[in-house]
Amino acid sequence: MLLMLALSASNCSILGLEEESDDLETLAILLVASSNSGCTYESDSLTTTSSSGNFTVIDTAQTNCFNSSSGATQSCSGTGQDGAYNSLANTKQPSYTSNGNGTVSDNHTGLTWTASPDTNGDSTVNVSDKLTQLGAYNYCASLSYAGAEDWRLPTIKELYSLMDFRGKDPSGYTGTDTSVLTPFIDDTYFTVGYGDQDAGERIIDGQYATTSVYRGQVFDSDSAMFGVNFVDGRIKGYPCTSSQTFYVQCVRGNTEYGKNNFRLTDSGTTVTDDATGLVWQQADDGTTRTYDSAISYCENLSLAGKTDWRLPNIKELNSIVDYSRAPDTDSSAALNSIFSASTFSNEEGITDYGWYWSSTTHVSGGSNGTTNDGKNGAYQTFGRSLGYYPAELTDVHGAGAQRSNYKLDVSTTTGASTANAGNGTFYYFGPQGDVLRHNNYVRCVRN
Repeated sequence: MLLMLALSASNCSILGLEEESDDLETLAILLVASSNSGCTYESDSLTTTSSSGNFTVIDTAQTNCFNSSSGATQSCSGTGQDGAYNSLANTKQPSYTSNGNGTVSDNHTGLTWTASPDTNGDSTVNVSDKLTQLGAYNYCASLSYAGAEDWRLPTIKELYSLMDFRGKDPSGYTGTDTSVLTPFIDDTYFTVGYGDQDAGERIIDGQYATTSVYRGQVFDSDSAMFGVNFVDGRIKGYPCTSSQTFYVQCVRGNTEYGKNNFRLTDSGTTVTDDATGLVWQQADDGTTRTYDSAISYCENLSLAGKTDWRLPNIKELNSIVDYSRAPDTDSSAALNSIFSASTFSNEEGITDYGWYWSSTTHVSGGSNGTTNDGKNGAYQTFGRSLGYYPAELTDVHGAGAQRSNYKLDVSTTTGASTANAGNGTFYYFGPQGDVLRHNNYVRCVRN
């Protein structure tokens, strides 16, 4: 059944409500902000599906393994790291076809992409191609390109399918030549949108727009869109303002991509996702661990008669994020209610949900942009993505962000500072004062 509504409000209009029979999620609401906000509020409420096999999680493509203390590359044998598991049965490595018409087809997901974020068609990618999130939404919706007119702005999970962890984070890069950098997207097929240095941007200002909007707020009062940064390799919630602009990669095809098909299995101790083919630990064990200890826990886990459990890579872990849920609006982790998630008292003393380690290393390129420094691990936030900004704790990137920090001891992070917001001393780092934790929760997976 489709209900069309029109409701005026000071900042937005409800344009449509689609009701669908679904055991876990039944409503999809499309909220479009007025022109002064610059953001189209589209919540990914229909996060589940009854179909199977339509959500192929593309591998991270990470083949190296790293010493967690020194960051140096090492043999992958017996490490349990992401690079040790890139040849598992049913693992899909990135595979693309350039169609010769400015589009690229993903050979596994059923999605076809525009190859370049050159929205103004001048054959140069720079700040003039960036659009507000509302502008990006309208641009893709009205795009007639390569013989197709069914283009759309992607969801966060659609766009994240392109993330490639052969990339190296250039946040510490002191040069200006982007040709030496390795982005977090396959630049053999896609043109990368780096920050426009001539316009005063940082190289890492390579954020791309999606339709996925945070159910909570960032910086205490701002609505936010979850965007992918293919330059520094992260997902963050970016405030929806008329001055905030993003690169745009339009998509068409498989509209079931990114939707889960969960069911309880093994007497409720596991959750099987028939959309991805992955089997998950239904509940974390309530213990936080360092990266190395998280890997060891999963490698030694015996559950439901199986011993082939492992720490998920970051793209597998992101596949179970429920972007229609948030702690402040749902008193829930950004996770489907079929899972159990531990709560704890965060750095501000507020009940919160955790961050979870992945097996994926977030490689830094160092000051020259080409170093392989593997001291940082990628983690997925299911609770608030806290930052100390400007001098208070707040959710700066949203529950559902993908960030990184040192795997073993965040106190050794170069440039980190300390603060105490009433619940003990913590470390923070970066432009938004990202809170650093080396002890995170764990949820194991198997194929």
